[in-house]
Amino acid sequence: MRTKTMNDKVAMYIRVSTFDQQKGKDSQIKALKDYCRNHGFENVKVFTDTMTGSKIDRPQFKRLQRAIFKGEVNTVIVWKLDRLSRSLKDGINTLCQWLDKGIRVVSVTQQLDFGGAVGKMIAGILFAVAEMERENLRENTKRGLAAAKARGVKLGKRSKLFAKDIVPLLRDGLTMGQVVDKLGKSRVAIYNALNREGIDIKKIRA
Repeated sequence: MRTKTMNDKVAMYIRVSTFDQQKGKDSQIKALKDYCRNHGFENVKVFTDTMTGSKIDRPQFKRLQRAIFKGEVNTVIVWKLDRLSRSLKDGINTLCQWLDKGIRVVSVTQQLDFGGAVGKMIAGILFAVAEMERENLRENTKRGLAAAKARGVKLGKRSKLFAKDIVPLLRDGLTMGQVVDKLGKSRVAIYNALNREGIDIKKIRA
């Protein structure tokens, strides 16, 4: 990989999905900070989106694009190339535009420093794999929902459970199993609702 130069203007781009926000964000930040520290990069700009990678219409990604256009960034460091995009077309277009402008793009976990024709070729393969993974996930989700529907599982927005729905039933002497059947919720959901409001089930039954 290329070494640091005096003209490096570095940015970290972090993207996490809505399903794995904090854990995914923390792991990316750690890896990128370690990389920057090991390579002597200081005053690094940070751009973070919590959105799907299927589209590039993301607030912080737009900010990064503007910073590149203004010449404020000439090196972009990502945890993995699919953080930029999970779309083959969008990913390739973005990377090619950046590389044509002389922007250095580094994928930390893949240990790749993209540049030139070879970099574009490798990136094309990686973006294609990312898009395939996204499509597989979408198809698996559809099959799972269809299977659940076939088993008679009701699908829809889950209603939030509150202690006020549970406490009267317990005070009336219903067992936890009966409460589960009555509310149509799992034991875990019921205990979580009580704990969230600081209610001790032992005191209710006392």
